[in-house]
Amino acid sequence: MTKLQFLAMLTMLIDHIGLIWFPENIAWRVIGRLALPFYAFTMVLGYFRTSNIHRYLKRTAVIAILSQLPYQFAFQRLEVNTVGSLFACLLLLYLLDKWNGKPIPQALLAAGFAGALEVLPFSYGAYVVMLVLIYRYAQTQWFTLFHFSLNAVSFFIKGWFIQAFSLFATIFIIYMPDFMRSADKIKVPRLVWRSFYPLHLAIIAVVYYVTSNQSFKDMIRAL
Repeated sequence: MTKLQFLAMLTMLIDHIGLIWFPENIAWRVIGRLALPFYAFTMVLGYFRTSNIHRYLKRTAVIAILSQLPYQFAFQRLEVNTVGSLFACLLLLYLLDKWNGKPIPQALLAAGFAGALEVLPFSYGAYVVMLVLIYRYAQTQWFTLFHFSLNAVSFFIKGWFIQAFSLFATIFIIYMPDFMRSADKIKVPRLVWRSFYPLHLAIIAVVYYVTSNQSFKDMIRAL
């Protein structure tokens, strides 16, 4: 799983640098579309492999809380950050397994979470819920088709054309297992993995504040 963690961090960093400093260059955002599927798939793997789901939930919640202010300052968005969205998805998986064997309550619960993330709002909204459910419940050979369908629906409903490139992350995960195994030489320490999201957002926010003409009060008002 460490190679996926490395790719998730790298593509997210590229995406955020492009969003802040090179918004006119779409190549940064295209590469960055790979980050969410890598993070979502890694979280699903972590859900299956963890020996203590309650500790996993608490750890993810702490990361989301620590990331919220840096996220808002970096991107000047009044929404829950992406790790917060992934925490909600992780909680959903836990509750769905608690209600195993009860398809109607499970469907209502999943729909409720998707609607809540879309309305409140959370980063990526219902999209991230559906993507996590695909990785959790679909058979591997159907990942690509379901992810493509999700992107198609997102395009027609929200106009998310650039999100279509996220499909390449799923293709990479499913159809390049040999490369993934060879990339195991890349080791990501737990501290780096857990601290990367809030830390890189904080650095981006500070650098943006220092290099921009905005005052601190202007950034507060923008939130």
